[in-house]
Amino acid sequence: MPAVLETSIPGISKRQGKVRDVYDFGDSLLIVATDRISAFDWILPTGIPEKGKILTQLSLFWFERIDCSHHLISTEPADLPLPAGTDIESLVGRSMVVKKTKVLPVECVVRGYLSGSGWKDYQETGVVSGIKLPPGLQESEQLPEPLFTPSTKADEGHDMPISFEEVCQQLGEETATILREKSLHIYNEAATFARSKGIILADTKFEFGVLNTGEIILIDEVLTPDSSRFWPEDDYEIGRSQVSFDKQYVREWLMSTDWDRNSPPPQLPDQIVQNTRAKYIEAYEILSGQKFDA
Repeated sequence: MPAVLETSIPGISKRQGKVRDVYDFGDSLLIVATDRISAFDWILPTGIPEKGKILTQLSLFWFERIDCSHHLISTEPADLPLPAGTDIESLVGRSMVVKKTKVLPVECVVRGYLSGSGWKDYQETGVVSGIKLPPGLQESEQLPEPLFTPSTKADEGHDMPISFEEVCQQLGEETATILREKSLHIYNEAATFARSKGIILADTKFEFGVLNTGEIILIDEVLTPDSSRFWPEDDYEIGRSQVSFDKQYVREWLMSTDWDRNSPPPQLPDQIVQNTRAKYIEAYEILSGQKFDA
């Protein structure tokens, strides 16, 4: 099956992110998850077939079970006034019709374990996003309590860690506190559920937006392998990096090549594509308890 790398709707302007195509329908948006995949801040020329459908179905699963107001209206693109000539088949299964909000320019990262950039910062300074941590922690170790470690929301390049105090300065203390409370609440709820399925939710990131009523709600994708670090509990071991349900195969293969990360990336071999697709499906099926249905 071919990967869907791009979508189009006649006469409707599109904002294109690394993975998603976003169409504006006035009071609502249509968010379409393509099969594009990114690594090291590059969109790769090879997609992962049905990845967008897997991410959308997993987001839908979480939206239905978490205790937080969110932007999802439906997953039926036909609920919108689509222009004549729209290829609806290319949108089905990978679309979310959502409420339009004013997006808050902060990535709301929650870390329950010391990994990734948080581990790197801790090694260098003992501090993660302005939070001083106890000495002697090891890579992948569970933190004494989950941390809200926000970052900037960059359209291009890397998001940069910022402190809670900087979020207060940017958005106001009341809004910053709401973001922290909502993020920690969702993380704790999701981490408890994932653990019951044999999966560790090491960290994740959320995005929030403000409705015209002033209510702050959860937006974008939620708790997918693209936005979260999921580890199989039966393979977990403190003191090393962990196997994860995400694009690890892609990153490791790219690092094994002579690609310099400053020029367009190479095509992915079919085996890497299939292994990555299988990991995404495995995460969906374990967490949801449902068979993936494209």
